Amino acid sequence: MQAFIFLQVQVGTDAEVARRLADLPGVLEVDAVTGPHDVVVRAEADSIDELGKRVLRPIQEIEGVTRTLTCPIMRRWTWLLDQPPEG
Repeated sequence: MQAFIFLQVQVGTDAEVARRLADLPGVLEVDAVTGPHDVVVRAEADSIDELGKRVLRPIQEIEGVTRTLTCPIMRRWTWLLDQPPEG
């Protein structure tokens, strides 16, 4: 299963947090975003419990991370990506 994990980080720590996130097992992507969150992670694990143990807990222990919001991915419509653009 996969999830998006949205992070708020202390000002000026985003690059270092991103470097540490990229080293964690199960982390597939790390992106800087604007809005109420600073960083979004796409992560993968065998189950929601494993995601919490192997990915989320280590993320919350990274210095500079102040808050997380985890959104499990329920369904992916990858077939949409295989279609040529209309028009």
